[in-house]
Parts: sequence; C-alpha cells; structure tokens
Amino acid sequence: MFHPLPLFVGLRYVRARTNKFFVSFITWASLLGVCVGVAALIVILSVMNGLENELRDSLVALSAHARVVARVSDSDSQPVNPSNAEWENVQRIVRSGAGVVAVARYVEIQGLAVRTPEMLPIVLRGIDPQAESSVTDVAASVVRGKLTDLAAGSDRVMISTVISERLGLDVGDSLTVLIPAVSADGAPSPRLRELTVVGIFEVGRSEQGTLVLANIDDVRALAPGGGAGEGLRVRFRDALSASVLSDQLRPKLPNDFELFDWTQDNANYFRAVKIEKTMMSLILMMIVAVAAFNIVAMLVMVVTDKRTDIAILRTFGASPRRVMGVFITQGLVIGWLGVALGLIVGLGVGLNIDTLVPFLQQTFHFQIFDPDVYDMPSIPSEVRWPNVVIISVSALLLTGFATIYPAIRASRTAPAEALRYE
Repeated sequence: MFHPLPLFVGLRYVRARTNKFFVSFITWASLLGVCVGVAALIVILSVMNGLENELRDSLVALSAHARVVARVSDSDSQPVNPSNAEWENVQRIVRSGAGVVAVARYVEIQGLAVRTPEMLPIVLRGIDPQAESSVTDVAASVVRGKLTDLAAGSDRVMISTVISERLGLDVGDSLTVLIPAVSADGAPSPRLRELTVVGIFEVGRSEQGTLVLANIDDVRALAPGGGAGEGLRVRFRDALSASVLSDQLRPKLPNDFELFDWTQDNANYFRAVKIEKTMMSLILMMIVAVAAFNIVAMLVMVVTDKRTDIAILRTFGASPRRVMGVFITQGLVIGWLGVALGLIVGLGVGLNIDTLVPFLQQTFHFQIFDPDVYDMPSIPSEVRWPNVVIISVSALLLTGFATIYPAIRASRTAPAEALRYE
C-alpha cells in the first residue's frame, strides 16, 4: 500500500528500536507525561464540577432561585415599606413571568437565640408552611417534625441541626429569641419571645446553620416596623436559567421593588470556584507543557542521530518540507498517543470515581474524602464534554507545536556536510 514519504518514514522511526537508551527513555517519558497531564486535568475538573453542583444544590435547597425585595431608599438608606396590596400586586406580576413555577411571601429578621449559658446569632425567617415547599426544598431537609406544625400564633419554630447541637436543643424544648428594636424616642427596646422547638432540619452550609423557621404571621408580630425584611421567594423551572429569567422579569416590576437571583446572592462562592478551576487547569497544563519540552529534546536528539538518513533522503530528491514532515509525524504520533491514553484513563476515572474511591479506601485503609469535614457522603464528579474537548485540543496543539523546531532543524541539514565523514 502506498504511503506518503513523510508518513511512511516517520512511522518507521516511531516503531524502530533505537540503541540510544536515553532517547528511548525520553520518548516514553514524554508519552507518559502527556498521558498523566491530560488524565489529571479531566479528573480534577470533573471533581470540581461535581463540587460546584453540590454547592449549587445546597445554596438553593433552603433559599429559592430568586427573591423580590423592597428597594432601598437613596435618601436615608432605608428600604421602602410597601403596603400589603402592593406586595400582592407584585406577587401577581412575578407569578405571570416566564419560567416561574411558584412564588411565596416571607419575612426575615436578625435576632439572638438565648439558652443559658449559650447565645447564638440567628436569622429568623417567617414562611407560609403551605407554600414554602413549592419554592424551596426545605421540606426534604426536615429530619424531625413537619412544616405544617408551624401554625400561626403558636410561637413554634424549626431549628437547624447546627443550632440544635450548639445550644443542646431538641424537639419540645423552649428557645428564647431576642429581637433588637428601637423605640419611638430612639432608645434601644429589644423584644424577647419564648418559642417552642417543633422540628429540626438539615443544612448543607455553615452559613445556613443559623436559620430558624417560623410562621410568617408570628415573625411579622416580632419584626420592628411591622414588615422589615419582607419579600417574595421565587422558584423557576430551571435553577441554571434563573439569571436569564430574572433579567426578563426585572423590567416588569414596579420601581419600588428589585429582584436578585441566587447567582447574585452567592456570586463570591462561584467566583472562587471559577478562579480555582482556572488556576488548577493552568497548573496541570504545565505537566503537558513539560512533556512537550521532552518531545522537543527527544526529536532534537533523533535529528542529530539521523543526520545520515536525512542526507540520503535529500540526495534522493526529498524536499526540506518532506524532511520536516518526517519528524513532525514522529512527534505527533508520540504526543497524540499520549493524549489518547490520557483521555482513556481520565474518562475511566472521572466516570467511575464513586466506585474507585471506596475501593482505594478499603484496600489501602485511608480516607480520601472525610464526610464529616466536607458534609458529603462521597466525592462528587461530573464529566463535562466541553471541558474534555478543550483539554484534548490544547494538549494536541502543545504537542504539535513541540515538533516544529526539531523538524525545521532537520530540514536545514546539509547533505554534503552530513555525508562528509561517512
């Protein structure tokens, strides 16, 4: 079968057994380096994608996809206090928005949970027990009790597992809540209320560990000004589309109201994850870059070793471009074989990490991922194919560029000079 000369000779050089041990060692080291770099990139980014998904799920579990609040007045930096009719009008507007699944009213105030001798800052959130399950996943997080126990006027609350552990509270215990307030003459006038714990819910983040749930009417009665911190929680059809759907909904709201989606409320978390993924990708890509430099060194030594062969090819009429093609072929085969092996290893680990990690932990008797520290039962992983394509193309380009200099050097070999002492 006919093969182009650069491809035929280049593949022969790849298959040939060289008597230069150092050249052979660098060849295998280069192939292994590319393989390890590509596999590490795929596995690490898959794990970070899984952690990002876990973070997103925990963020929206106890808070809705978006929230509507009263706009803060520019003159006194105080929120506008809309009437109940205005809130109902806004609720109708939001409910008619594209992609909106459910809307529910809420009230939030800052307070202090007191149980002698401990005190803990809390966020007391008033909810409608009937509508809350439609906008958040709090019902699925309840480990003891149920939301319907939060009847209006009963002074009942549900606390997080964090508060339960720190204050030693259980279902049926009483909890004193102190709400800061200011009287008409400007003097501090804190309000104390004795509440009964009727349920406990699990939280995914320590920041949500200070959350206490109560009936919305009970919290309104405690709220300074009779409505501070009131708003609407909105659930969209898809959490990932919340930013786009929120942009479509904002122009429809009256001027005294503004809307924030969950990506805005938690922008710092995802900015940090994005920076970590970018830096990790750059660091791991350095492994591929080092392997590419090894390919350069290997090909330069091959060119030096094959000067006689190059001179003979030139004597038989091979052009400098064809000579370049020989060594580009050899470098690309080594580099691209490393990329292919890296893809196989990386995808194999990334897609089966939930099986491999328990096996390694049981075999070597050590814990890779402590669930008590990370609040996750296992290492999450999600292979995103755009990431795989970008990693593969980047590695292929790096190994491709690594062949250019040795190939140019080979094409400039003078036949007469190379054969002078042969």
